Amino acid sequence: MLNQLATKYPVDFVSVKQLTTSVDPNTIIAGVLVTLTCGPPPTNLGSDLTVEWTRSGTLLATDKPSQDAISKYTIPKFLKIHDGTYVCQMKRKDGAIFTQSLSLTSKAAPQITVNPVKGTVQCGASVSVQCSVNTGYQVEFKGLTLPTPGLEIKYDYKAPDGCTQQEETITCQVTTNPQDYKIITLDLIKDVFCEPDDVFSAGSEGFEAVASCEKGKVGNKTAVCKADGKYGDIKDNCVLEVIQNLLNESEALDAVTLPVFLKDLKDATITNSKTITDSPATISAMVKIFANIGRRANSLQITLSKDSTQNILESAGILTTDAAKNSWNELNNDNRSESSENKNASSSFLSAFEGIATHVVNEPLNIDTQYIIFTKINFTNNFQDDFNSSVEIDIPEAEGSRQSVAVMLFASMDNVLPARQNVNTSFSVINGRVVLIRPESDINNISIVFNVLNDTLGKPKCVFWDFHLLDGLGGWSDEGCSFVQNGNGTVRCSCNHTTSFSILMSPDSPQDPVLDFITYIGIGISMGSLVVCLIIEGIAWRKIKKHSTSYLRHVSIVNIAVSLLIADIWFIIGAAISNTNSAPACTAATFFIHFFYLALFFWMLASALLLLYRTLSVFDGGLSKLTMLIIGFSLGYGAPLIIATITIASTAPSNEYIRQNVVCWLNWDQSKALLAFVIPALLIVVINLIILIVVLYKILSRRGGANAAQTEEKNILYVIARSLAVLTPLFGLTWGLGVGVLISPKNRGMHITFALFNSVQGFFILVFGTLLDKTVRSAMTISQGYSSQSRTRSTSRGTLSSGVSNFLNKLKKPRRSTRGYHTSSNASNT
Repeated sequence: MLNQLATKYPVDFVSVKQLTTSVDPNTIIAGVLVTLTCGPPPTNLGSDLTVEWTRSGTLLATDKPSQDAISKYTIPKFLKIHDGTYVCQMKRKDGAIFTQSLSLTSKAAPQITVNPVKGTVQCGASVSVQCSVNTGYQVEFKGLTLPTPGLEIKYDYKAPDGCTQQEETITCQVTTNPQDYKIITLDLIKDVFCEPDDVFSAGSEGFEAVASCEKGKVGNKTAVCKADGKYGDIKDNCVLEVIQNLLNESEALDAVTLPVFLKDLKDATITNSKTITDSPATISAMVKIFANIGRRANSLQITLSKDSTQNILESAGILTTDAAKNSWNELNNDNRSESSENKNASSSFLSAFEGIATHVVNEPLNIDTQYIIFTKINFTNNFQDDFNSSVEIDIPEAEGSRQSVAVMLFASMDNVLPARQNVNTSFSVINGRVVLIRPESDINNISIVFNVLNDTLGKPKCVFWDFHLLDGLGGWSDEGCSFVQNGNGTVRCSCNHTTSFSILMSPDSPQDPVLDFITYIGIGISMGSLVVCLIIEGIAWRKIKKHSTSYLRHVSIVNIAVSLLIADIWFIIGAAISNTNSAPACTAATFFIHFFYLALFFWMLASALLLLYRTLSVFDGGLSKLTMLIIGFSLGYGAPLIIATITIASTAPSNEYIRQNVVCWLNWDQSKALLAFVIPALLIVVINLIILIVVLYKILSRRGGANAAQTEEKNILYVIARSLAVLTPLFGLTWGLGVGVLISPKNRGMHITFALFNSVQGFFILVFGTLLDKTVRSAMTISQGYSSQSRTRSTSRGTLSSGVSNFLNKLKKPRRSTRGYHTSSNASNT
């Protein structure tokens, strides 16, 4: 009777047999393939059936039974997101149903941790190796009877005495799953070069040590034993375990598992935000998660609901915070390997959201999270809106009568994306919000107004992120985008396409024609004065070198002039290089500018020390001329070379040597490298002023009665003191204004004053270092007289001497004494 009822009426057949599985349902280890088999149903149910597979009430698939009246459902990689009760229902058209079910729960896969992963042991010595596994498993060392298997085991390996350099391996495996194992590699060495520390074992020079991560993380840490006996090139590849598990799950997402997965991702990210933002490797893993979400949504055509989208934005927002900036900088500047995977992380992160935005449910939405705002709007023909008072978008004409546009506004994406452009570096910074615009169809005309983040910046450039730039590394490009207007704290851009946009601007680069005119004309005058100074010194050198103190003073003056002249030349080269965005060239220019400006100050210090020494010592005694020359050159060029080299060596590897703008000069904002110039320069100014006070007191306190040689020496000291009294405050005030420019970069008066003082340095060296020295004037006058008597010599030199002599005569003060060197009236008449 029941069989007859079942063939004609909608009867529910509930099988007492559960679904069958391809593996033991009680020991499903995460990651294995699981196939569920349903049926066959009772024969009186018929053959014209449809099959529905559900998990915890959610429809998974529909199908038709096979010829043998069974249906199969396969999960390629069974993970935690697949846990639940699976129900198979075979339905007849009249409603009769055959039902089978089975509850499945996965067990976490073995997570084996060994330490060291790769280490060393000295011949005749012992090393302790460790192995552990997560709860639910036990591990053992393969082939060893001791120690006994357990959750965590240790073994002391002893290397044989007098061993040869070789490699030993120890295998740690799961007792119930021998296919799950990890190998410990030990290099047997004769001598230890790098001592062991809390992370890495001892090592020989060049040895790459590998250590396990701390508890709660997976992966490893590596380091190389360096020539200084310490480990360097340390790489931390440890990923937070919960994030690694989510990464594994993201590779098997579908429409059913995605919403639950995104909720878990948000909870894990918020709970572990500090650990995540401090770990570049974990951030890189999360980037892969978002890329997988976009990839699965695209391949399976999954529509993201409002809740799912919000969970994505809240998870991703954590990665854009200020706390993550250092980790992103490490990823973007990762030069440790040939692979560009880390350098490409920021570009992949943005690319994932361009894909995700496309699959958000097509209805008006407004999702406002702390760091990312998502808006989807339907419009007809044209569109205009203001987003969070940060970005205004205007689409004047769009093809089609009605379409939608998705806008994603990132509050702090500048922490993620580097400001690199057509080369893998940039002197600009991101100075506006990054906005992602995804219309339903192509748009060829869009206007965007950005509120600038820092109003001290200039030279705005409208850009979009080009994922193909730099061989797929990604960077900012202005192709198809043009700058329209800058004013009132906003920048207007116009583009002929849609993607992710922002603006790049350059810090501390005021556009002032007057300032440029003063700077370049002034430097030209300064350089011309220095060239004349060196020519005069060359002409008068034979007369100068006869007296020891005068000779040493003029050696200082010549080197001061040479240093400033070369520094000015490199300044001009640096200004030209700045427009090319070439970081190596700008670094070289900055190094030489730094070195020669420092040399200028240290030669000033050498001149002051000479003055002090000659004032306090017995005349014609003490150090020899050669000894003082060696001291002078060591101080004048040795000290600047040491300071400049240490500065570039300590800041260039982290890209913090030069300023990230259009000026080739020492960095200030990140590394404070500029202090390596400011502190020595201003310290020398203070020391010179103290020396001047001491020397003037000593000179003025001496009484008359000195012999002719001492009188001449005293006159030379007066000349040195006079030049120092003028040049020291001039240089000190100039670079004091330079510090003021840094403190107040928008102060136009400060910029112009600094440019003026910087421009007259060469002229003041010419006048107070050379022209006002009567030894030079007498030598020039004698040289002029000699040239008038030797007409057969070069006329150019005589002409130069005549011109210079006339200028010198004008500088002389009229006096009645004839002790000066205005000896020949013939010279003035030549």
